[in-house]
Amino acid sequence: MHQTPTLEMVLQARERLSGLATMTPLLRFPALDARAGRPVLVKPETLQRTGSFKFRGACNRIALIPEALRQRGVVACSSGNHAQGVAEAARLHGMAATIVMPEDAPAIKLRRTRELGAEVITYRRGRDDRDAIAAAIVERTGATFIHPFNDPGVIAGQGTVGLEIAAQARAMGLVPATVVACTGGGGLASGIALGLQLEAPEARVFTAEPAGFDDYARSLAAGTRLGNAQASGSVCDAILTDRPGEIAFGLLAARGAQGLVVSDAEALAAVAFAFTDLKLVVEPGGAVALAAVLAGRIPPGDTPVAIVLSGGNVDPQMMQQALATAAA
Repeated sequence: MHQTPTLEMVLQARERLSGLATMTPLLRFPALDARAGRPVLVKPETLQRTGSFKFRGACNRIALIPEALRQRGVVACSSGNHAQGVAEAARLHGMAATIVMPEDAPAIKLRRTRELGAEVITYRRGRDDRDAIAAAIVERTGATFIHPFNDPGVIAGQGTVGLEIAAQARAMGLVPATVVACTGGGGLASGIALGLQLEAPEARVFTAEPAGFDDYARSLAAGTRLGNAQASGSVCDAILTDRPGEIAFGLLAARGAQGLVVSDAEALAAVAFAFTDLKLVVEPGGAVALAAVLAGRIPPGDTPVAIVLSGGNVDPQMMQQALATAAA
């Protein structure tokens, strides 16, 4: 039985990550405010160490591993952002890391994971069982498995994003009424929901997902965890999961969170908008919260909305596709 993450665990994670994780800024852009017709606060976790929020959760979880077990290393499964977060966190803690990644993961993510010192083992998405591959490695080596989202330590680390959003918004004289997070398994969104309890407890939390992989939107509406019919088929590779994480879903359902859904075309348009108008590099999966704002999916109003750009590890070819789509 997993321990339920708490606000206190998020506060402890903030102390643990001090000096390691980057406190990314909270930004406003006149062009975005004008498009949305309200203040939009942008949290660019694209500027985080390894280019995504995933470093926070990975580093916090690895820091919790007892000293006696660290020589056995860590194992993780990921399409790329969690992979890089785990690889970098393991490197900082002097530990070996083995990452099981799909062979069709973006080349930039495969390369950078290896460059951070991790051993990468690839599998065929939709054909091989990545969990079985990882379990066999854990069985053979005694390494600690770092789940990308269904882990209290990982969720607590991601929750530091919520702490920062609330504190930074308050310093600007604003309190976000709505917070939208790109969502795969839900580690980021659920962690943010915990972190907001300190200074923005009334903020409404929304998940953002690509169409066809909107398991959170459907699950939150139904009150039970539902899965996706397919494992691939969206440009938002970073947030394609089978179904909501058990721990994260429980936290978000209790919070009354709701789901927003965007098309791949809208995600690509958001990537292009971030590049041309915000001067930020974002991958499609990391841009779905922005896409939800640009496409008018959030509830109407003039109160501040905060969004997280969750990852910026985009291949040049995908960026070219986004810019071409926007131009067309």
